[in-house]
Amino acid sequence: MTIAIMQPYIFPYIGYFQLINAVDKFIIYDDVNFINKGWINRNNILVGGNSHLFTIPLKDASQNKLIYEVELARNDPWQKKFLKTIQQSYQKAPYYQKVFVLIEEIVNLEVQTICELALYAMSRFSAAMEIETQITPSSTIYNNKHLKGQERILDICKQENASHYINPIGGMELYDKGRFENEGIKLDFMKSVSSPYPQFKNAFVPWLSVIDVLMFNNPKEIRKQLEAYQLI
Repeated sequence: MTIAIMQPYIFPYIGYFQLINAVDKFIIYDDVNFINKGWINRNNILVGGNSHLFTIPLKDASQNKLIYEVELARNDPWQKKFLKTIQQSYQKAPYYQKVFVLIEEIVNLEVQTICELALYAMSRFSAAMEIETQITPSSTIYNNKHLKGQERILDICKQENASHYINPIGGMELYDKGRFENEGIKLDFMKSVSSPYPQFKNAFVPWLSVIDVLMFNNPKEIRKQLEAYQLI
């Protein structure tokens, strides 16, 4: 059993889906504190050949709240503006029609929280990329919020009988391979490799939202994108 654990991000970059695709079970870490100005409710798309940051508005978002508690702003009609930006930016992309319908379905979903929206988007985009990994929110099963940091991750691994845990490369300073090995768990870090593809006639802008990847790549090319990483 190989697992990975990550906070829920909205329309994350391809590296996030590489991680989902590489494991047997992907755990959404939704019962930890919300991070302001993180990637939970915002990401980057291509606008006019440049990286453009979009943000989904939230109601009373605070780092004192757990992620699954943070609600979407009800009085801000962000959906229409967001869809218009996608339309204006990508309508000439080769796979625009198919991807736009999917985005429209997601953003118009009737949910209360950013976590619910991100989880649904993650599931729908995974299906579109033929990723079959099981996705589970941590708030629904593990009952270990009293633990912190590495010890909580290890506890989840043990509850899942995992023999292999994969974490993004940014966690190298947070987790100790020796500590995991002592528990009979192999720890690897995933380093995504930039894999350029045509974005109209512009210079390639890497690490944009998965929206960009799906707009410009066919299923075979997406599979190559999902496998463009190293385990360290």
